[in-house]
Amino acid sequence: SLQIYPIHLPREMRTRRALLICNIEFEHLSRRNGAEVDVEGMTKLLEGLDYTVDIHRNLTSQEMAAVMKDFANRKEHLTSDSTFLVFMSHGVRAGLCGTKSRGGTTDILSLDTIYKEFNNKHCQALLGKPKVVIIQACRGGRAGSVMVSDSADPAMPAPSSSPAGLEDDAVCEVHLESDFATLHSSTPDTVSWRNPVTGSLFIQCLIEQFRNHAWNSDIQELFRKVQYSFGKFPRQLPAQERVTMLRKFYLFPGC
Repeated sequence: SLQIYPIHLPREMRTRRALLICNIEFEHLSRRNGAEVDVEGMTKLLEGLDYTVDIHRNLTSQEMAAVMKDFANRKEHLTSDSTFLVFMSHGVRAGLCGTKSRGGTTDILSLDTIYKEFNNKHCQALLGKPKVVIIQACRGGRAGSVMVSDSADPAMPAPSSSPAGLEDDAVCEVHLESDFATLHSSTPDTVSWRNPVTGSLFIQCLIEQFRNHAWNSDIQELFRKVQYSFGKFPRQLPAQERVTMLRKFYLFPGC
């Protein structure tokens, strides 16, 4: 189907790679106890989906950017059909904390850097291929829940407007940024929760949903299932953002 991302090569010729960056130890911030469990769980999950996982721990924001650039240039992407980019760290609204971070303004990796390094200009080996971004990090200090009233009036929908007609004769023009699907562990400005023994709630739920449903659900449906699993835990809600998938991406485990 034209609505599904294709897998062109058989499994024995395919070279799927995934990048996993996890910061656990920091110079000025608390240790992320339990994060080792997240790394182990995500590695097993991705390897089971036929990805070779490049793992990096305890990096500054500059080192994270350098690792991403090197990974984006890997020749294996030419014979791959997709990639996973997994980031685990302390976080703030502006991005991910490097190991030298003192808080919201120092040693922060902007999330825009991720999309820049892997967009269709800078990573042409992944042009037209799914790029799945998983981010386990706080995005602020606010609680994710609020008391609500059943009597609230529904918000009025914004008026729609039709786009102006466009014409373009360009032959090879492509979207600068496409084929991304991103799932954050929480909504903007709110915290993510982590058990110091069993790891992050988000990563635990993600692994469970992928193991149970990757065989018959596309990536955005898997993301929705992860979000739904937080329905009875109002302190945290994973968020799909910056999704530019043009087709459905099925992982086809075992194929």
